[in-house]
Amino acid sequence: MQTWLSAEEFAKLVGKNADEIEALCVSNKLASKVENGNRFVESASGVSLMLPKQLDAELIFDGRTSAMTFVEKTVGTILSMHEKVIGAKDETLGALKNENQFLKDGLVAMQELYDEDRKSIETLTKQLAIAQEELEFVKRKYKLMWGKAIEYAGEKKRDNLS
Repeated sequence: MQTWLSAEEFAKLVGKNADEIEALCVSNKLASKVENGNRFVESASGVSLMLPKQLDAELIFDGRTSAMTFVEKTVGTILSMHEKVIGAKDETLGALKNENQFLKDGLVAMQELYDEDRKSIETLTKQLAIAQEELEFVKRKYKLMWGKAIEYAGEKKRDNLS
């Protein structure tokens, strides 16, 4: 399993500058590839750069090449896990941004509905006030009309009795 890091990330990881990494890539001491104008370094090929030279010499001197392989695999595994964590972080951030946009859109829609409802309530309140005024007018009109009818009926009754 190969883990490719950008040359800048790899330089930061191993504590070297970008020019040194570029020189190692050009001399084929590091496995690298160029995609879209960016150089990527295979992380396992640079394990020896991350180990102190004294430790590297001790491992070779003692004949413990299996320990060196173990260290290379361990560093490769750590780098692989690091890449997965970064990928998961990016996915999480993307999901949170999408969720926030969804909530923002929902709030905007709710505000628009609220504004429309408020306008409808104002219109209905005005119409209710007008209807109440008309009702009061009709009540007064019928009261006057019925009052005159009662007076007229009373006069007629008195005239009939007399």
